[in-house]
Amino acid sequence: MNDIDVPVLIVGGGGAGLTASMLLSRIGVESLLVTAWPQTSILPKAHVLNQRAMEVMRDAGVADTVYAASTPAGQMSHTAWYVGLAGDHEDYGRRVATMEAWGAGGDSPEWLAASAERQANLPQIRLEPVLRAGAEELAPGRVRFHHEVTELAQDDEGVTATVTDRGTGQTYRVRARYLLGCDGGRTVGPAVGIVQEGVRDLARVVSFHISADLSRVATDPEVLIRWLWLPDLGIPGVLVPMGPDRWGPDSEEWVFHLNYGSEDGRALDDESVLADLCTALGLDEEQLTVHMISRWSLEGVVADRYRAGRVLIAGDAAHRHPPTGGLGLTSAMHDVQNLTWKVAAVLNGHAGEALLDTYEPERRPADATNVQRSLENAMNHLAINAIFGGGPQAGTEENWRQARRLWSEDPADTGFRRTFLATVAAQSAEFNELGVEFGYTYDSAAVVPDGTAAPENPDPVRIYRPVARPGHPLPHAWLEDLDGHRVALARLVRPGRFLLVAGEDGHTWCEAAGKIAAESGLPLDAIRVGHLDGDYRDLRSTWTAARGHAPHGAVLVRPDRFIGWRAQGAAADAGDAAAELTTALDTLLAR
Repeated sequence: MNDIDVPVLIVGGGGAGLTASMLLSRIGVESLLVTAWPQTSILPKAHVLNQRAMEVMRDAGVADTVYAASTPAGQMSHTAWYVGLAGDHEDYGRRVATMEAWGAGGDSPEWLAASAERQANLPQIRLEPVLRAGAEELAPGRVRFHHEVTELAQDDEGVTATVTDRGTGQTYRVRARYLLGCDGGRTVGPAVGIVQEGVRDLARVVSFHISADLSRVATDPEVLIRWLWLPDLGIPGVLVPMGPDRWGPDSEEWVFHLNYGSEDGRALDDESVLADLCTALGLDEEQLTVHMISRWSLEGVVADRYRAGRVLIAGDAAHRHPPTGGLGLTSAMHDVQNLTWKVAAVLNGHAGEALLDTYEPERRPADATNVQRSLENAMNHLAINAIFGGGPQAGTEENWRQARRLWSEDPADTGFRRTFLATVAAQSAEFNELGVEFGYTYDSAAVVPDGTAAPENPDPVRIYRPVARPGHPLPHAWLEDLDGHRVALARLVRPGRFLLVAGEDGHTWCEAAGKIAAESGLPLDAIRVGHLDGDYRDLRSTWTAARGHAPHGAVLVRPDRFIGWRAQGAAADAGDAAAELTTALDTLLAR
């Protein structure tokens, strides 16, 4: 096989690597993706995609395909807690708590106001083939599965990797300006001395991917995730539908997680855990098909750094989370959204090399927060389960006696029930975490502060405050073009391009942006938005309320739809506007 010279080498073919490949292709940057795995993931995990992740999927060109395969919104509007699932008396499967989830499937006003995209739910075994197909279509022949990096070296000018085709045994060399490590931390990070730090082995989980008819016991069509206390086993379980063609109670496939104590040897024995699975589901082995049994432990780790020379890491290579909150894969997508436009800007000569130094200070704090939130979500689930007491040693009868206190009419059990419900209520930090998913901000040299204070937020986990302040995500607003067509402001930010959004009287700023783009070739567009005047009309005044500047002012939106700079009002003249905007661009592009 011939050696290859390519601007960007991507190592890893999971969610981060495939998304990075698509985003780079969409902005005209050539890349080669290699992954040691022979195929996309066979594990049905990482299924929830938050609104910002779906914005990234829109950028990559696959959002509609993902939505078409995803759980219908009405069947992912709630999560619920149950005692048991199937058994020989009426208390099995009793629902003891319910919680609205993901903005009631995206219908709550706060979630509708955050983005033009809604949440999606598509397990990784079905998502990754969509991403792979999209990446291969955009870069034919440059997405190579079963090709493993076996050696890696870098110098001041680039990275050299030796790659082995595991199918044929042939080797070849790849020379790249930059390498993106998206391999889960298996090869690239250790090769350049990057270390992951954090907590490990918090709990032991056995996961089953099965096909079975559970419509008789999983009867709530609006519930996506079922959290189970299983008195017969004395352990908790989690049941999640996996589609692919039907969802809710009629789902053909499911994932069932059983949580064992770290000292419980049964977790290591397939025969034992299969027996526990059948007990929990109320089925014989002949009534289900087990596609896979996997074992994993809860951990929360973050890499000590995200860059080593010309190697930058993203996704699981940079951070690994408990699945609670669905923040792992989505954070990976946010990583590569942040990184790819910066790599493109450097490669195209529009930015200085130091722009890549802003990747870590922007993404690492956001990822560390998401890891911490995932851990806290997991710990609260453990606290909910601990309320039941008992366990495998207590026996079935005692476990049921304790569980029945949740619906007992005995006044002595009122406090027990209220404690349980109060602990469950705290799980809104997982299922109503709009501030975490959408409201995170950046503070780096790629943001030009304007001296204003961040808006007060009484609950940054659950509440998102949209504001067009530098470092904040671009607020969502539905606009109308001059022909009366509705368009989301965020979708006017085209892949790899900056967007200057001026007020209705911000002609001078738009003229300055046009002049800079024409003279420098910088991918920079400019529009005016006002309630009644401009290139787009803000008929609901949503943008006017969030923009934070006068009608003569403007904001500069980065290609990842974060605000990079804001002018409160008008410049003295066109020359001053061009000079001020050029200075801002020079600052945030490290020129």
